[in-house]
Amino acid sequence: MSKMLYFFIIVSFLDTFIQLPIITPFAIELGASEILTGAIVAVYSLTNMVGNIIGGHWIDKYGRKRMLFTGMISVFVILLFYPLAQSGEQLFVVRFMHGLAGGLLIPAAFAYIGDQTIKGSRGKTMAYTGAAIGIAAIIGPAIGGSMAARSEVEYVFLLVAGLFFITSLLVLKYLHESFVSRERGKVNLKHFIPLLKTPALLQASLGAFALMVSNGTLAFALPLKVQELGMTTETTGMLLSTFGIMALVVFLTPINQIYDRFSPLSLVAAGLTLIGIALFILSVTPFLWIGIVAMIVYGTGFAFVFPSMNRMVADASTQVDRGKAYGIFYAFFSLGVVAGSFISGIITEIWGIPFIFSGVMMLFSAGLLLYIAKKSSFHTRARKISL
Repeated sequence: MSKMLYFFIIVSFLDTFIQLPIITPFAIELGASEILTGAIVAVYSLTNMVGNIIGGHWIDKYGRKRMLFTGMISVFVILLFYPLAQSGEQLFVVRFMHGLAGGLLIPAAFAYIGDQTIKGSRGKTMAYTGAAIGIAAIIGPAIGGSMAARSEVEYVFLLVAGLFFITSLLVLKYLHESFVSRERGKVNLKHFIPLLKTPALLQASLGAFALMVSNGTLAFALPLKVQELGMTTETTGMLLSTFGIMALVVFLTPINQIYDRFSPLSLVAAGLTLIGIALFILSVTPFLWIGIVAMIVYGTGFAFVFPSMNRMVADASTQVDRGKAYGIFYAFFSLGVVAGSFISGIITEIWGIPFIFSGVMMLFSAGLLLYIAKKSSFHTRARKISL
């Protein structure tokens, strides 16, 4: 597989992470109300879901390379409109279009990876893609926050636009197409129904949703917890970096051999359990060092889950439907991003226990995954006996 694809993944995810610290202040600076600001933040993930589904069909129909290039060029053009926005409403429209275009990128990249790797060795490859995302998650907010602090928000969008333009040219020149279907016709729900009945894809999608709900909880509730402990936002950044660094340790060291030694479902269930434990610890921690331990546990759980889910999707699909499979998977991913912060806000308002609620949800999701696997295995054995 082309090593350059890891760079493409870093750039694709950098687009999201670099904007995390700046979109809310930018919207407020343009005069957006709190409600409109919330909508501006959320609309990217909502339209990203639509882009994932429609893009999944096109990725299979027109090819991985073509759709990756189309997504890159589209995002490049849309990023140029951010500095031109003069109101919250205009920024909302730009974010709406950005989410749609961005929905093509990640399913296309991972469908390509799935095509280029052998089934028995996908675990370690997916770990390296996880490391690429981890790098984007660590450097993105740092760059975005640093430039925004110097009142250079517009230059953040121009910087990322430049990266996307360069990367699109690299895609065009160096990436070889891995698969183009002979399938014709418009996007139709019937194309997705057989995939939605696949237990492995359902399990991976449930895992993706749960993982991003926990991530949304972390984004919403961790700053509040740090504030409660009498510390600054720098402490929040340090804790988030701890989780990212721990995930990279798992991804890039010999520990990553676990991805090919254990079943991906077992690793997802174990990872969600670790994340649940980490959230419980965060809910009761009175000291910073305990919070650091919790984030190390969280980072380990995250590292177990992310590559394993992507491997499950690749294993459960073929070249003919892999784009659609990743489209479904990343639609659940995007849905989890939206639901995480929203649910945490409601739970905090009603009961004041976002970490505990999310922790219980992680443990429930791990149990549900194992139950679906057991039920699927039982039906498979029953069919073999009947034959």
